[in-house]
Amino acid sequence: MNQKLSEKLSALFSLKIGNISPLLEEPGKIHFGSDSNLMDDDEIADLSAEFLSLMAELLGSKNPNDRKSPEFHALEMFFAALSHKILMRGGRVEEVVRYTQLLQYALIEALEKDSGIPFTESRSVLHYFTSIFNELIMAVFRAYLEERERVLEAQEAELRETATPITEIWDGVLTLPIIGTLDSSRTMLVMEALLNRVAKDHADVVVMDLTGVQNIDSQVSHHLIQIVRAVQLMGSSAIITGIQPEIARALISLNIDLSGVTTRASLSDGLKEAFRRLGIQVSHKAS
Repeated sequence: MNQKLSEKLSALFSLKIGNISPLLEEPGKIHFGSDSNLMDDDEIADLSAEFLSLMAELLGSKNPNDRKSPEFHALEMFFAALSHKILMRGGRVEEVVRYTQLLQYALIEALEKDSGIPFTESRSVLHYFTSIFNELIMAVFRAYLEERERVLEAQEAELRETATPITEIWDGVLTLPIIGTLDSSRTMLVMEALLNRVAKDHADVVVMDLTGVQNIDSQVSHHLIQIVRAVQLMGSSAIITGIQPEIARALISLNIDLSGVTTRASLSDGLKEAFRRLGIQVSHKAS
């Protein structure tokens, strides 16, 4: 769109804002899918007024075609913030895209009514607004992807926390019950979390309970031994408890070297061994 046409369009847009605004604010005209709880009519009216103001600033700028201008960036931020708001309320990215497209259609419809712009130039105007809104829809998707990535990172952090329930049950004694299937990636997460806790709590003994582990392979077995060795290198003792018969047979068949690794039949026996190493005497309470 050339400068002369953009100036004419800017003047026309400013003149027609009073006609466009009621069209966008009309209840039911612009909405978010079938879920009326996402955005009420008052919020939509406020959004429409802000959108028209930002669009007027873009059209009245020195170069309305400049996608790097502060005016265009303000429009991108408007739709990015709207996308985040709708997603945080449980909406879908499709609803934000649909809202953006409805704004585009309503805006063009209002401008085409008695615009006074020749048809050949109207095509240029249509092309301009189409390209602008395509960029804004991309801003919506970028905001969605950013929010999605943030959620996934939060879920991953939560998974790491629940996958490695390390507990300090006594000064210097950490327990780590491992439940479910152990694969290489989870074993590496366990190692990272455990070593961080050993360093943080200055643990003397770590009791790793495998009662809930049903399957193990060669790579995971080696990772477990690496965890034990790493704990020992940090000056702590490692005790493995609860090795099931299937796991024991697998370790033997895989020729895993368990020399120097302390094992006990149950978590209770492992804790007794940990207390013994710390010089703590555990006795039954007299009834």
